[in-house]
Amino acid sequence: MERKIINVTGKRQVTIPLKFYEKLRFGKEVECFLADDAIVLRPLTSSDDGFTMEILKDLISQGYSGDALLTEFSQRRANIKKAISLLIDEADEIAEGKRKSVSTKDIFGEE
Repeated sequence: MERKIINVTGKRQVTIPLKFYEKLRFGKEVECFLADDAIVLRPLTSSDDGFTMEILKDLISQGYSGDALLTEFSQRRANIKKAISLLIDEADEIAEGKRKSVSTKDIFGEE
């Protein structure tokens, strides 16, 4: 395992070493999470998250175009990322026993 010591600025910022940055093909955003006693930074892939076409179809059907389409698309995509993050956090809490999950019986009632 390759290891490098890096500095943390007064604003809690770090610089990813170029060799690591290039090898992992980091872009403008990274995923950051805690794993045991470590902070993990992982590059976000530019692959479609499955919602892009649905968001665009919906916005076009609502009459958006041009700059307004781009602005609204960015806002809705950001909202989906937030919602997915909240779902993941909730699932983690359920897995850790910090939150009770609902059953299919709770959702659909008795058969």
